[in-house]
Amino acid sequence: MTWSFSVGRLLGSDLRIHVTFFLLLAWVGLRAYSDQGWPGAIENIAFVLALFACVLAHEFGHALMARRYGIKTPDITLLPIGGLARLERMPEKPAQEIAVALAGPAVNVVIWGVLVLLGAWPNFDTLDTIDTPVADFMTRLALVNLFLAIFNMIPAFPMDGGRVFRAALCLTMDRVRATRIASIAGQVVAVLLGFGGLMTGNPVLVLIAVFVFVAANAENQDVTMRSVSRRLLARDAMITSFERLSPDDTLTTTAEAVIRTTQHEFPVVDTQGYLLGFVTRERLFQVLAEDTPRSTSVREIIDTNIPRVPLTTGLEAVLDSLHKGAAAVAVCTAEGQLIGYITRENVGELMIIKGR
Repeated sequence: MTWSFSVGRLLGSDLRIHVTFFLLLAWVGLRAYSDQGWPGAIENIAFVLALFACVLAHEFGHALMARRYGIKTPDITLLPIGGLARLERMPEKPAQEIAVALAGPAVNVVIWGVLVLLGAWPNFDTLDTIDTPVADFMTRLALVNLFLAIFNMIPAFPMDGGRVFRAALCLTMDRVRATRIASIAGQVVAVLLGFGGLMTGNPVLVLIAVFVFVAANAENQDVTMRSVSRRLLARDAMITSFERLSPDDTLTTTAEAVIRTTQHEFPVVDTQGYLLGFVTRERLFQVLAEDTPRSTSVREIIDTNIPRVPLTTGLEAVLDSLHKGAAAVAVCTAEGQLIGYITRENVGELMIIKGR
């Protein structure tokens, strides 16, 4: 995720923190300091860190349950609004999706139970003093974990409750239709959450509402795209008319190609038509911004980590490569000569042409 950085690995997943998370810590610390001084600021920051440790445990609940079904979790990112476990894919069997979705809230319920056994006994009157030292640390943390479990079960797709709702719909209809219904329901709930956040002056709730609204639409499009892609091959989606670059072309030549065409990716091929890599607009702009000499050859800036597939590869496999961050997927002959290439954008255009 953009604006996030890795802090290590745990249980097979890369742990990442979004830079805006530190803005949350600063805001909490300054607010507490203005009311309670340094002791209050330190305690409130410690509470936020403990809370996000519970959020991290919640995300690992999803990740470890998904691993039981052979699904890896490349990374988990902490954001000011919570955590995000990026699974390679969601299980398509309803029972498995329900299990993965429920694993996260179940972890929060377990944490709540452990804290209660250790002496915390929260009641909902504590909500009024949740951000002050009036209630003891463990009591506040126990209550927040219980709240997280309940809040995440709101049927706002793609939150946990929304995924359970989608999985239940899949028992009586196809996955594409179930996702469409669940995403619409999620967006309705998101609007209500956003309205509630505006009325109560809660910016975090507004951010969650925006995230849910956008994510619901994105996942609906992805599921639809994958449904159509299962019936198509790489040759059905590849771009065959495009501008090529040679490894000896300069940055000036590449910039002229960017101006002359609408391409965002430029394949670099040798004189025999063998693919050497790709140069993207973003990469070109980056090196130009660094005052790299315009006479620099393209071979010095190409991305060679480009997946290559034959014509008969299923389009769903191509999408998997694109989801993993590839700028494009090259369609090549058995000898390695470039025939065409596929990007996520032109797959989306293909979906529109197919009427989806």
